[in-house]
Amino acid sequence: MSYSYPRYPLALGGSWLVVGQEGIPHRMQNEISFDGFELDPRVAIGVRAAGYTKPTPIQEQTVPAAMSGRHVLGLAQTGTGKTAAFVLPILHRLLLGAGPEGQRHGGRGMRRKVRALVVAPTRELAEQINDEFRTLGQATGLRSATVYGGVGFQPQIEALRGRADIIVACPGRLLDHMQRGNADLTQVEALVLDEADHMFDMGFLPPVRQILKAVPVEAQRLLFSATMPSEVSYLADELLTDPLKVAINRVAPAETIEHALIPVDEINKTDLLLNLLKEKDLRSVLVFTRTKHRAKRLAATLDKANHFVAELQGNLSQRRRQEALDGFKKGRYHVLVATDIAARGIDVARVSHVINYDFPDTSEAYTHRIGRTGRAERSGEALTFVTVNDLDNVRQLERRLRMRIERRPVDGFAGPAAQLEALDGTTDRPSYGGSSRNRGPRRNGGSQRGPRPAGSQSGQTDGGSAARSDRAPRGDRQGSGRSQNGTSQRPDHQGGGERRDHRSGSQAGAPQAGDARSGRPQGGRGPGSREQSGRRPGATGRDGQRRP
Repeated sequence: MSYSYPRYPLALGGSWLVVGQEGIPHRMQNEISFDGFELDPRVAIGVRAAGYTKPTPIQEQTVPAAMSGRHVLGLAQTGTGKTAAFVLPILHRLLLGAGPEGQRHGGRGMRRKVRALVVAPTRELAEQINDEFRTLGQATGLRSATVYGGVGFQPQIEALRGRADIIVACPGRLLDHMQRGNADLTQVEALVLDEADHMFDMGFLPPVRQILKAVPVEAQRLLFSATMPSEVSYLADELLTDPLKVAINRVAPAETIEHALIPVDEINKTDLLLNLLKEKDLRSVLVFTRTKHRAKRLAATLDKANHFVAELQGNLSQRRRQEALDGFKKGRYHVLVATDIAARGIDVARVSHVINYDFPDTSEAYTHRIGRTGRAERSGEALTFVTVNDLDNVRQLERRLRMRIERRPVDGFAGPAAQLEALDGTTDRPSYGGSSRNRGPRRNGGSQRGPRPAGSQSGQTDGGSAARSDRAPRGDRQGSGRSQNGTSQRPDHQGGGERRDHRSGSQAGAPQAGDARSGRPQGGRGPGSREQSGRRPGATGRDGQRRP
């Protein structure tokens, strides 16, 4: 079954080059190799060592422009080769001595300056990018280092003060170093913002803007993102000057990733997962949950069932996170239970299955998750558990993807099988019964984001993105006379007109207990009601009478 990734909302003006596997111009369909880029010979050594032979579409379109120093805005999903698309030009330009210094590093014993800066949202992604710099730059003599939280300051201080030419950093820790005077970014020649949309989801754009102010205005700037929300669009307008804009609308081959939805009741999810792991004898499985605490509990359950399992979530120390990721890559762990944000930097070519234990919040999150399998033209399978509370999410996902995903019930785990089968997400109307009882009205008349799936825990996400995307709509509470925490709303003392009790419909001014603060009558239902005056909304006096 073929799979089409969501179209990109090209919010920025100007001309865009939209490229897909079936949309590459004919002149580019000839045999293309990295030799055509005319990279520095030392960089070419790293390309051959990495086993790269043919550039991906994002690399074809952006590498030549980036090598010439042009600003670049690239929109592409995970697994499209974005990292090498900016690593190769940076290595090439630093070796040529382009930039304000106009010279190469002088050799051992000399202090290096930070000449290239890459900002990434997560530690795992920062390590992945740094690994790419080390692999492709192994013959260049250039050094790279990572800067992120959860580890000691001193090695990072040494890297920032003369031991690295290239810094790959997370915004929070880098800003800490800048405020302590450890980071001098005045010599930066190339700046990259990777996964810009995810940095916005995590609330990193304010520190990113502070970092941008410390980088010379003449530095080359490259921005890569999977989607283009308005906030990232504004950031691109601030950051880039006359950029090359490339959007990769990737369509994977039919045999690469197989997708299926599995209906199941919420209480049976873990049993279903155990059943799949046993029946299919899966050896390289990535399981996604929505919260850190659920990832921890699920990993513990799988461990008790004698599975080789590790967890990857934000509450772990960096050492434990790296050990889990390395063990999964090397096959020591067969199952990795992860949250969306912690798994952002996972780049494991041999992942055979992605299992969405909890339904993803958005179609973009679905795309990022399943992109962890079927990489490098290997086959992969993406299975998503669907409960009754996820039905509306399924409809919205299929509408956004413009396709119907296969339904695959498992014997003994019926769940909402009939409702899921009847659901047709390619139409504009829900075709299953009773859905309105499971959800409130959609925000703005039609958001792609659905209700919070059952079993999720508020406030326990890895970075805040899920918490924003699955918050219950306010529209279904308006007019109820109750605030978001379930208590009665405090009367509006600014207006002198009539007030109406939202529950009883009685007008203010009826003979009721008075308001102890204003002395005015209060609309309510008499002594003992929740509308008692002079007290916190929702409280009731012992005798229901006004106290002096």
